[in-house]
Amino acid sequence: MKQTFPRSAIGAATLTLLALGGSLAQAQTAAPSLKEITVTGNPLGAAELIAPATQYSGEGLLLRSKTTLGETLDGTPGVSSSYFGPNASRPIIRGLDGDRIRILANGGGSLDASSLSYDHSVTSDPMSIERIEVLRGPGALLYGGSAVGGVVNVIDNRIPREPQFDEKGGISGKADIHAATGNAERGTGVLLEGGNHRYSLHVDAFDRQTSDVKVPRALNCTKAGVTTTAQRICNSASDTSGGAVGGSVFFDQGYLGASASSYRSSYGTVAEDEVTIGMKSNRYALEGEVRNLGGPLQSIKGQYSQTDYQHTEFEGATPGTVFKNKGSDFRLEARHAKLGPLDGVLGFQTESNRFSADGSEAFAPYSKTSQSAVFAYEELGTRWGKLSLGGRLESVKVESFGNPRVARFTPASRDFNPGSYALGALWNAAPGWQLTGNLAYTERAPKDYELFADGPHIATAAYEVGNAHLAKEQSNNMDVGAAWKSGGHSFKLNTYVSRFKNYIALNQTTGVRRNAEDGEVNPVEDAGNPGFTASGAEFKPLAQFRYEQVRARFTGVEASGNIRLLEGASQVDLALRGDLVRATNLSNGQPLPRIAPWRVGASLLWASGPWGASAGFDHNAAQKRVPAAPTGETGAYTLWNAAATWRVKAGPASLLWYARLDNLTNKLAYSATSVLTSTAFPKAPLPGRSLKVGLQASF
Repeated sequence: MKQTFPRSAIGAATLTLLALGGSLAQAQTAAPSLKEITVTGNPLGAAELIAPATQYSGEGLLLRSKTTLGETLDGTPGVSSSYFGPNASRPIIRGLDGDRIRILANGGGSLDASSLSYDHSVTSDPMSIERIEVLRGPGALLYGGSAVGGVVNVIDNRIPREPQFDEKGGISGKADIHAATGNAERGTGVLLEGGNHRYSLHVDAFDRQTSDVKVPRALNCTKAGVTTTAQRICNSASDTSGGAVGGSVFFDQGYLGASASSYRSSYGTVAEDEVTIGMKSNRYALEGEVRNLGGPLQSIKGQYSQTDYQHTEFEGATPGTVFKNKGSDFRLEARHAKLGPLDGVLGFQTESNRFSADGSEAFAPYSKTSQSAVFAYEELGTRWGKLSLGGRLESVKVESFGNPRVARFTPASRDFNPGSYALGALWNAAPGWQLTGNLAYTERAPKDYELFADGPHIATAAYEVGNAHLAKEQSNNMDVGAAWKSGGHSFKLNTYVSRFKNYIALNQTTGVRRNAEDGEVNPVEDAGNPGFTASGAEFKPLAQFRYEQVRARFTGVEASGNIRLLEGASQVDLALRGDLVRATNLSNGQPLPRIAPWRVGASLLWASGPWGASAGFDHNAAQKRVPAAPTGETGAYTLWNAAATWRVKAGPASLLWYARLDNLTNKLAYSATSVLTSTAFPKAPLPGRSLKVGLQASF
């Protein structure tokens, strides 16, 4: 079902910026751009990071951009994707997914329902993103227990933090248009920014449509009682649009800015041939910072956001279950004046959200989660490197209000007081060499659905039952890394281990439940009326799963490197990458589900003047280490890819022509980290061969 994006505000802001551009056409001198650094893992803005981190921006982000955030980051060492078809996926970091990975928007909270279910999309579209920062390992110290696996910070500059232009003013912009063959994708995006050294305005908008994705095997598709067969993933089309307006006012010692953004998407859920999701999200943000205070506090920064999220699951044209999530996030950080070599920040954060689900698949009750926290992060500079130390204390209240339409849900409430602590070190061991180490103890409060779920969840093909007696999830984490750089040559290696005292797992129990609102236990099919029980109710039993706490261990290694093969007028590099993660349920000795196998990849990169090209592969080993073999097992596969770019000047604009060829051998492959491989095989293989071509213009 088409979701219409309200463009009146976008159009008005665009006209304003265009008028501004006309008046400033004679004075478009931009202020010097600031050095880009990964800020997610270091609130002090240090270029040398102790925690392992990766950032993508510019041409590098453009060439790896996919239709979802998870697929865009998939292949980064330590990062895979939950892949629920081409329209819904979250990043998986070091084998941890869902609520253990925190997705941020410009460093602030990002609210949706994507951690609740694999078929729920993230409300961050790669077309609107300027930069992505990925922090691997525990980020709970700064961002809460939901970041025990890592943090993904999506940066869009909708609230500018620094002036882009000098006092003469100016205007800049970027536009992108592209098309792809594998899913008949058609996408457009535009971004405009204008202002001077005292203010900056921002506007962006994007729109993308796709059809069912081509794959290397024939699949059945049943709609309106008619079954067809084609080499496409049934019900994988999408229609997505969004945009924002924002701006900031700059003064001598800081800035104050605000933004309003909207996201709309309608897409097929893949697991069910006739179920689509109509999603909408509106987010409002306010941000400001005061710097150079000159007293005991060097700077104070505040962020506030409010989000209104809703999506409806349609069965054909009939509205079904409606999910709503409304909430706010406030964060305040104060950087204290240096105490000798000691530098650090103190902070306070509070979050609150109200969740509801109404319909036949409302497997979680109405609920409210409130959280407040204080945290501190300190760095001690030394002659040989630096030490870091920090802690975070939280107060979390999770309330279930039941559901007036579902009798099985009853009101309940739980309170938790998680605490997290971390110690890190960076040693400049020799010229070009850095060694890092991190130790962390983290606690995570159970989510509302882990505590109070009780209903059919089609995305996992299970009847899920929460456990109101769950305790705080506790883990000890260690990470050791080494990095080397010499000219165009570089290498990074990280090894890690995380041990959970009481990991919250969704485990299958005895018995089945009927796939209906009453959740009948162990229903019996009427022999004289197949498809129904003796009482006349529809007979669709689901295996029963319950949230339980087990001991668990995650271990792994990540590596990446670059070898400069040729340097001069033309430059040739060989980029290498690989990772391995093992996850075990120590309570029963079985592997944990949906873990990526070992992976290796390589790309040959060539650049000469305005031209660039690359070719490479990513190999995924077979995954036989699954808890319920052969369900969930996947075979090995190698996906080859290639890309080319050509940059040319056209008056005041810079034009970047680009092309990317994915899965050029049209290899049939299934993702080991996708729940669909177990619950809906063979419905959703990875996409087949696809060529994407586009033009990005900037000025």
